Amino acid sequence: MRRPPLDPRLVRHVRAARGHVLLQGALGLLQALCIIVAAILLGHLGAALLVDRVLPWQRPDLLGGTIAALAVRALAVLVQQRTAHRAATAAVADLRSRLVRHAALLGPRGSAGRGADLAALASTGIEALRPYLVGYVPQLLLAATVTPLCLATVAVLDMPSAILAAVSIPLIPIFMILVGQLTEGRSEQLLADMRVLWAQVLDLVEGLPTLRALGRQKGPEATVEALGERHRRSTMGSLRYAFLSSMVLELLATLGVALVAVGIGMRLVAGDMQLAPALAVLVLAAEVYLPLRQVGTQFHASTDGLAAVDAVFAVLDEPLLPDGDVEAPDLRRASLALVDVSVRSRDGLAPAHASLRTRPGRILAITGTSGAGKTTAVQCLLGLLAPTSGRAVVLGSGTRSAEVDETDAAGATDVLDLRRASLWDQVAYLPQRPVVGPGTLRALLAEARPDADDAALDEAAATTGLAAVAAERGWDAEVGRGGQGLSLGQRQRLALARAVLSPAPLVILDEPTAHLDGASERIVLDLLARFRAEGRAVVVVAHRSALVDAADDVVVLAPQRDRASASDEELPA
Repeated sequence: MRRPPLDPRLVRHVRAARGHVLLQGALGLLQALCIIVAAILLGHLGAALLVDRVLPWQRPDLLGGTIAALAVRALAVLVQQRTAHRAATAAVADLRSRLVRHAALLGPRGSAGRGADLAALASTGIEALRPYLVGYVPQLLLAATVTPLCLATVAVLDMPSAILAAVSIPLIPIFMILVGQLTEGRSEQLLADMRVLWAQVLDLVEGLPTLRALGRQKGPEATVEALGERHRRSTMGSLRYAFLSSMVLELLATLGVALVAVGIGMRLVAGDMQLAPALAVLVLAAEVYLPLRQVGTQFHASTDGLAAVDAVFAVLDEPLLPDGDVEAPDLRRASLALVDVSVRSRDGLAPAHASLRTRPGRILAITGTSGAGKTTAVQCLLGLLAPTSGRAVVLGSGTRSAEVDETDAAGATDVLDLRRASLWDQVAYLPQRPVVGPGTLRALLAEARPDADDAALDEAAATTGLAAVAAERGWDAEVGRGGQGLSLGQRQRLALARAVLSPAPLVILDEPTAHLDGASERIVLDLLARFRAEGRAVVVVAHRSALVDAADDVVVLAPQRDRASASDEELPA
C-alpha cells in the first residue's frame, strides 16, 4: 500500500511539524494570490505597451501593483525558507528526544533499541527529515495551493488553455507514481545499510584494543570495506532514480507550457483572443507547472524522509510496560521470585518454566547454556520484561527454599504491579557491559553513595582493584561517555566498586568475571562473600565453575526449542 506524501503521524504527534504545515499552507495561498495579481497586471502592462505604445511608468497603478505583488511574494518565499529551517530543527529535536526517551523506557528488550543501531537512527538517520520538511513539504503544499488556483484563473481567462493544462497535469503525478514504484523500498534499504554500517564500525572501534591485543586488528577491515561498498551502491542507485524522476517531470512540464503557448499564439494570429489575457495566461501557465516540477526535484528527499519517519515511529509505537502504583517492600526482608516463568524467543522459550528466588544473606547462581535465558530471567525479576507465562512476584521471608511454586506465590504481589522506581532504588545491577557515564573516577564512584567520605571511596577502590587504576591515572582522570578511556576490565572494576559503595539490599551481577583475569576473579569471589556477610541478597549469572561453587543456591536454566527450530538444527550441513 502506497504511503501518503505527507505522513499524518508527523502532523498528529509533532507540534513543530503541525505548525509548519499550517504556516506553509497559508504562505502558499498568499503566493498564489500574488502570482495571479502579478500575472494579470503584467498582461495589461504588456498589452498597453505593444498595442497602445504606453510605457509601463505611464501606468503607475499597474506598475506599482505589479511591484507590490512581486515584493509580497518574495517576502513570503523568504519567510517560508526561514520558518522551514526552524520548524525542521524543532521537529527533528522533538522526535530525537522522544525516540531516545521511549527507547530508554523500553529497556533492554526493546526490539528497536539496540545500542549503536539506535544511535545511528537518532543521529544520522533522523536527519533525513530535515530536507523532507525544508524542501519537499513546502513544495507539496505549493502544489496543493498555487497549481489549482492558477489553473482556475487560467480557466476564467481562456478555457482552451485550461483544458490543455488540465489534460497534461495528471501525467506528472502518474510518472511520479511509476518512478516511486521503481524506487519502492530503496530508501528503507539505504537507511538500514547506514544503520548496519554505523553499528559495525562502532563495535569495531570499541573492540580495537582487544583485537590489537590478540593481533587481529587487520581482519575486520574487509567487513567495513564491504559494508561501505554496499552503502555506496545503495546511495548511487537512489540518486540515479532521483535524477530520472527530475528529468521526466521537467520534460512533461516544458511540453505542457509549450502546448499552451502554441494554442495561444494560434488564437492571437487568428484574432480570437485579446493580448492582455493571452500574456496573463502565458505567465500563469509556467506557474501552474512550477510547483509540480519542484516536487519532482524533491522526490528523493521525500522517500528518505518518509523512511526516517517509519523507522522512528517503529520505535515510538512499541508499547511500554505500564508502571504499577504499589510501593516495593524493603528487600532486606522481602524477596523477588520467578514462578514457572517462560519467555517466548525467536526459536522457542528461553527461559522455559524457570522458578527461582532471591534471599537476603544468600548467593543465588543462575547458570545454563548460552541462550538459556539467564539474562532474560533477571530482566523479568526486575520488571523490565513481562513473562510470556508464569509470574514474577515479591515474597515475604517465610519461604525457605530457593525454588518456589504457585502455593508459595499465592497472594503475592506481582513485580509488574510495583512502582518500578521504588524497586530499582534497592538494586545494584552490574550488566555484562557496564554502563559508565562521563566524569572523573572519584566523581563516578561518589555517585553510588553521595554521603561516602574519601576513606570509604578508597576502601571500595582497594577492595575491587580499582586503586591500581587510580594510582596509574589519578583520581581526577576524566572518563569519557560510555567509559571511553577505560578498558572493559577497568570498567568492570569501577562498576564493582560502585556496587560495594551502594547500600542496595539486592546485588545482581551478570557475568561479573567475563572481562577479568584469574587474579581479578578472586576479587569478585571475595566481594560475593562480603555481600553475603552484609546480609544482602546476591544474584549471579555465571558460567565459570568458581562462581557457581561460591553460591548457596544454584538454578540451572534450559531453553525449550520449537519443533521447527529443532528439526532445522538436525539437518546436515
